[in-house]
Amino acid sequence: MSETPLNGRKERRPDWAALLIAIALAVLAGVIAWDASTLRVTANYSGIGPQTFPYVVAAFLFILAIWTVFEAVRGEFPEREHDEIGPIAWIVGGLAAQMMLLNVAGFSIATGLLFAATARGFGQRKFYLSIPIGIVLSYVVWVLFAKLLQLSLPAGPLENLLFK
Repeated sequence: MSETPLNGRKERRPDWAALLIAIALAVLAGVIAWDASTLRVTANYSGIGPQTFPYVVAAFLFILAIWTVFEAVRGEFPEREHDEIGPIAWIVGGLAAQMMLLNVAGFSIATGLLFAATARGFGQRKFYLSIPIGIVLSYVVWVLFAKLLQLSLPAGPLENLLFK
């Protein structure tokens, strides 16, 4: 983010949001590395074990943090777009509703409401269409995962209606 002063020369200023992102990346890398160091490792015949991949991820995140610091100090991040709060609120609200309703209403109804809220966030205003479509699609997903693949997904009244 550079500004041009009166003399025509560009003045570099650090991008403070990018610096905060770099700090967050470095902290996340540190947490992952610390968590990997607490893993119990039984004797294995190779040097690669359950700690290896978390250390690789932590190293990659730390490299990204350093790279982000350099780009932030140089001030060469592209201009960020303006966020529309309304659609973001619909999607986050749908996720919150799904988490709260998952064990009460079951997978199909909770995820169907998430589908409808996400559709509303993307501009679909017809809840009378998006809610039933979301519930039907979620029910199909529940049947595929819970019955065919034998995975454990929360069942509610709709799921218990046909499968007991």
